[in-house]
Amino acid sequence: MDILTKAISPIFSARRREIDLFDKQSTDIQHKQLHRLLKAARYTEWGKKYKIKDILNYKTFCEHVPISTYEDLHPLIERMINGEKNILWPSAVHWFAKSSGTTNARSKYIPVTQEILKKCHYKGGFDTVALYLHNNPHTRFFSKKGLILGGSHSPSTLNAQAHCGDLSAVLLQNLNPLVNLVRVPRKEIILMDEWEAKIKAIVETTWNKDIVSLSGIPSWMLVLIKAVIQKAGKETLSEVWPNLEVFFHGGVGFEPYRTQYEKLIPSEKMHYMETYNASEGFFGIQDDPSDRSMLLMLDYGIFYEFISINEQANSDNPKAIPLEDVKVGENYAMVISTIGGLWRYCIGDTVRFTSLFPHKFIITGRTKFFINAFGEELMVDNAEKGIRKACEETNAIVKAYTAAPLFLLNNGKGRHQWLIEFEKTPTSPESFATCLDKALQQLNSDYEAKRYKEISLQTPEIIIARENLFFDWMKKHDKLGGQHKIPGLSNNRDIINELIIMNS
Repeated sequence: MDILTKAISPIFSARRREIDLFDKQSTDIQHKQLHRLLKAARYTEWGKKYKIKDILNYKTFCEHVPISTYEDLHPLIERMINGEKNILWPSAVHWFAKSSGTTNARSKYIPVTQEILKKCHYKGGFDTVALYLHNNPHTRFFSKKGLILGGSHSPSTLNAQAHCGDLSAVLLQNLNPLVNLVRVPRKEIILMDEWEAKIKAIVETTWNKDIVSLSGIPSWMLVLIKAVIQKAGKETLSEVWPNLEVFFHGGVGFEPYRTQYEKLIPSEKMHYMETYNASEGFFGIQDDPSDRSMLLMLDYGIFYEFISINEQANSDNPKAIPLEDVKVGENYAMVISTIGGLWRYCIGDTVRFTSLFPHKFIITGRTKFFINAFGEELMVDNAEKGIRKACEETNAIVKAYTAAPLFLLNNGKGRHQWLIEFEKTPTSPESFATCLDKALQQLNSDYEAKRYKEISLQTPEIIIARENLFFDWMKKHDKLGGQHKIPGLSNNRDIINELIIMNS
């Protein structure tokens, strides 16, 4: 550890000891979050409507406050955008994180209160560094620069009262100026609107810097890495930035990209650390390098609830449960109440706990992005692991993919159709399909049951995508950069059909 990092590290040590308490105090910590949330919101319009001041415990909280979606809150959020106070949260809200649209809106605007900005999003960044320093005592983290790639669009004005942007853009716009001393590129570059021009500007201003850390979404960071290597005239990123030691990643699953990163950064000192920072809040951090699960962060002003995926699919009024009642191995849709003014809000992500006390989990997908056309209940987590296994066995490298069901073939059965853009194409696409199929059967018993003697599912079909197909689709839909991504799995054929047409 260098002198500067050694001098700064003690600032983070006390916080790490607080995180250690999550093991034995998870229930108490969570119910304190709920109590503080209810106290803060009792005189808001939302609080008065649902008689929050009369809520005594979690049971009455469930009885008074309904589970909500963005569509439910949208009229109230619009009033907050127009400057009204005491709607979902006491204070006026001036920033909104713009994220991908819902069924009824092209975009959704998530309130970013000062409380959630400081006590959740920035606190999550601080804790990520705290855990990284603890796990890597020989780090030189503060002696070099960190490169942050985010914000596909610069913040824009909604009206005289409010501004919006991608979450990463909102965070960068409000960042403590001291942090800018240890990161690149300059704010005016990272907040550029045009993605391809921004990548070029980042490369030109950072390729000859001494970079120690990367932060961003794996798919888009890969684009930048390749551009930097090309600019420097090298074979690997380790030759360009020899002191690079960590990539803080999130937004999409890392497993499909791991092989490419290991090839481009062939360094034994390189670390990969996943975080879960969504527009709605910062939820998880990978605290153990040997375990890809993330630690659920319990004291960020968020009260968590969970709905079993099976119950959500089979009930018009699914029951949510608190953290203390979750079980290992079951898929849950996550429900949150936050200091950002969201109440019993379904964020659309699904998780599966891998351990309790402390509560650690993996993201398994989205409530809307899965395939369950034949009862196979295929989640994104299954797909990513299956693709990695197939790549290992066929010496292939996958750049991007999407899959959807193909219904009612000649014999009345169906199959999954996978459109895959390869960085390195397998010698035999059929062998890749076989390996993927076997891996999915091992990972998912429901999929295996439907594949047994091809009861309802035939062998998956692989369609090889032309080079840059997915990039071209993203560009066509103005989704380059930031947190945008093409769903890996979809229960309908809308996206894959459009891609197949573009692929012809």
